[in-house]
Amino acid sequence: MITPELIEYAENHSTPELPILEKLTRETHLTRIYPRMLAGQLQGTFLRFVSEMLKPRRILEIGTFTGYSSINFACGLVNDGVLHTIEVDPEQEDIIRRYISETGMDNKIILHIGDAKTVIPTLHEQWDLVYIDADKPHYLDYYKMVLDQLRPGGFLLADNALWDGKVLHDRSKMNKDTTGIDDFNKYVQQDDRVENVLLPFRDGMMMIRKK
Repeated sequence: MITPELIEYAENHSTPELPILEKLTRETHLTRIYPRMLAGQLQGTFLRFVSEMLKPRRILEIGTFTGYSSINFACGLVNDGVLHTIEVDPEQEDIIRRYISETGMDNKIILHIGDAKTVIPTLHEQWDLVYIDADKPHYLDYYKMVLDQLRPGGFLLADNALWDGKVLHDRSKMNKDTTGIDDFNKYVQQDDRVENVLLPFRDGMMMIRKK
């Protein structure tokens, strides 16, 4: 059991958020109905570290929210690298664009407002890194759509892979969000095109490497 006290201890012994992300965190909590959707210090720093280790040229993010993860990922891009991020909710566009501009990453982060299932087929890229953090019933759909575009040796991360522990419930008691996550996890586990590890970190992070 990871208690709130252990989370606080971990945060206190981890590199603090970048100042611009601290500002974004504060505004998200003051103005958004579900601020918990924001990655936060621990997960955000983890995502930044992953990107800085991989030094990707092309990143795809499915689910932007207010742009916190986008900015962390973009920190690891090579000089000519670009991150494409897709957000279905047009009400988030203003805050996303403001913070992208404030970080000076206008030439690094390309925002798409719309349904990811419609946007993804229009992006003719080979991805080094993909991040899925969108509507849970469609996780498996997104995975199937992007895997062919992920380069061999590339990584895919999927957030909320434990879904507050609801993945342990009997299938007959799962709602569509939980079923979507469980279907995704099971499919990935049986997919011989990839290797994967499900990290019990925050709400669960599935890390996948394409062979």
